[in-house]
Amino acid sequence: MQKGNVMNGSDCESIFAALSNYLDGELPEADCNQLERHIQDCAPCVEFVNSLRKSVRLGKQYRPHEPAPALSPGVKRSLEAAYKAMLARQQEPPPEKP
Repeated sequence: MQKGNVMNGSDCESIFAALSNYLDGELPEADCNQLERHIQDCAPCVEFVNSLRKSVRLGKQYRPHEPAPALSPGVKRSLEAAYKAMLARQQEPPPEKP
């Protein structure tokens, strides 16, 4: 879901895609209201939101004592390929619903 788009309240995938922007306060008010209404009635989304909030909180609390080791070239290539594939999927139009 992108900023300004109207959400389909029953589309959990759109909710999941919008959650980071929602938690960061970057969604338009209308989208926030629709997301909140959907989450009230959707147990999987409630669970996902709670998990994401916990992850964000723990991430902010994390203080590494030493730098992480460098990634191997193979791991870097794998991550880059996954990132490029994710970007390509985001550029694809959503599938039409019957």
